[in-house]
Amino acid sequence: MKTRQLTPEDVPAAAAVLRSGGLLGIPTETVYGLGANGLDPAAVAAIFRAKGRPQDNPLILHIPCADWLEQYCVQVPPSAYALAERFWPGPLTMVLRRRAIVPDAVTAGLDTVGMRCPAHPVCRAILSAAGVPAAAPSGNTSGRPSPTTAAHMLEDMEGKIDAIVDGGPCQVGVESTIVDLTAAPPRLLRPGGVTLEQLQQVLGPVAVDPAVLRLMRAGEQPKAPGMKYRHYAPKAPVTVVRGEPGRSAAYIAAHLTADSGVICFDEYRDRFPGCNVEAIGPAGEAAEHARRVFDALRAFDRTPVTRIWAQCPPVEGIGLAVSNRLNKAAGFHIVDADLEE
Repeated sequence: MKTRQLTPEDVPAAAAVLRSGGLLGIPTETVYGLGANGLDPAAVAAIFRAKGRPQDNPLILHIPCADWLEQYCVQVPPSAYALAERFWPGPLTMVLRRRAIVPDAVTAGLDTVGMRCPAHPVCRAILSAAGVPAAAPSGNTSGRPSPTTAAHMLEDMEGKIDAIVDGGPCQVGVESTIVDLTAAPPRLLRPGGVTLEQLQQVLGPVAVDPAVLRLMRAGEQPKAPGMKYRHYAPKAPVTVVRGEPGRSAAYIAAHLTADSGVICFDEYRDRFPGCNVEAIGPAGEAAEHARRVFDALRAFDRTPVTRIWAQCPPVEGIGLAVSNRLNKAAGFHIVDADLEE
C-alpha cells in the first residue's frame, strides 16, 4: 500500500477514506491521529493492527461539535455541556456512558466511551464531511513518541494507512486531557492541554487517577488511552530527573556518560558539552515544553545515544501533562534531585 499525502484542501478525499472503512492520518491541535470510522468494527480493528496496539486499550471518538454527543452517549450530565461550552473545540476528552451503536472494539468492552471535539478546523471539516465519528488514537506505532507533524506520522505509518492529511505542526503537542464524568467526583484519567486547575474551575473537586502518577498494576482495566502501558518511549531508556532546575541539571551533569542524550530547559543546554542535547524551552514555559517534548524524544532515535536524561517541569498547569508523558516514556524511572545529597 502506498500512503497518499493529502493537503487541507483535500477534505472530500479524506472524508471518503473514513466512509469507505480506510485508515486516515488526521491533524489535530494535540497530536496527529490515526483515524477510522468509529462505527465500523472492521475499520477500528485495522487501527489496532497498524499500531500494534493492545486490544484492551480503549479509543476516543472524535466529533465535529457537541451536538453529536447524544447520538453516541446516554445520560449525558449537565457538566459535559458545561465543559463543552468552555473547552470545545479543544484538547479535552470526556468519558461518558455509551450507546449501543458504539462498537466494543472502540471501548475495549467498557460501557463508557471517550468523546472529543478537536480544535483543528481541517479535522472538524473532515468529520463533518464524512458524517461519522472517527476513532483515533495517536498516529504512532504503539509505545513510541506521539507524532506532532505529518512527517513524524509517516515515519511509523507509511504503507500501513491509506492516506494522511498534512495540517501543519500541532499547536498543543501532547494528547488531550481525559476526564471521567461517570465517576463522582469527576476523575482526571490523563492530563493534557486542558489543565486540572481549569477543570476544577468548571467542575469543582476533581480526583486524579493514580495511573497519572504511577504505572497501572497487573489486572487493572484502563478506562482511557495511555493509562496502562509504557508509552511515548524512544529506543534508548529514559531517566527523568525532577526538582529545582539548577539541581536537576547538576544531577544530570554529574551522571552523564559520553553516549548520553539530554532533554533540558534552554538555560541549561551548555551544561552538557559533548552530548546530544534537545532543549525544550525556558524552564518556566511549560506550554512550550508540551509542544516540543515528543519532538525531542523522537530526535534521539536518529542518534547513537544509549541513555537519555530528562529534566522535568513542575506538575502545575500543563506541566502535569509534560511530566506524565516523560514519566511514562521512562517507565516511571524517576530521580528527585531535591532529595539527593
